[in-house]
Amino acid sequence: MRFLGILMVAATLFAAVPNDTKAQCAMCTLTAENATEHGNTQGKGLNKGILFLLAIPYLAAVGIGVLWYKKYRSKKTVNVDNDPIVLN
Repeated sequence: MRFLGILMVAATLFAAVPNDTKAQCAMCTLTAENATEHGNTQGKGLNKGILFLLAIPYLAAVGIGVLWYKKYRSKKTVNVDNDPIVLN
């Protein structure tokens, strides 16, 4: 439980810290789009890189889900005696 609390505090601090994001300018977008239309492979490589970066968080989430399912949904065995129950 303590680890979960530390993890939540770290995630909150990480989300609260502002950071600079550098987006792709319109010129770069047009260059990439025009490159793919004229048969250049650099635009295709850029598109594959974007898809790769997009897929990683989803694969990580699926991996965590599978681990959670296997750990917490495994059937627990209970040893029960086969002796008859006498109520008198």
